[in-house]
Amino acid sequence: QVQVVESGGGLVQAGGSLTLSCTASELTFRRYVMAWFRQAPGKEREGVSCISWNGEITYYADSVKGRFTISRDNAKNTLYLQMNSLKPEDTAMYYCAADLRYGLDHEYKYWGQGTQVTVSS
Repeated sequence: QVQVVESGGGLVQAGGSLTLSCTASELTFRRYVMAWFRQAPGKEREGVSCISWNGEITYYADSVKGRFTISRDNAKNTLYLQMNSLKPEDTAMYYCAADLRYGLDHEYKYWGQGTQVTVSS
């Protein structure tokens, strides 16, 4: 079984930065597509970003493009989301997910428990 655990959420001022981390099961991480999703209360879940298994291709939602950067370190079994120029609209529970397919428009197989990001105005 693939286990996924997120960390790095917290409270930050608008315009500030946070880096989220996601650690996946050893020896299972390397060949998986990894993604970040988020969901705010009363809103639908939104795909934020995804990255191919080798890091060669990435995708960003229009709402975060130019502000967020996804990366992965396969040697450490870790996924990152560097979030800059944060806005109150970015406030949400952020989830790390893993799947064998690339993209954000399908259901991912493995999910973390989520980490809360709150951006104050």
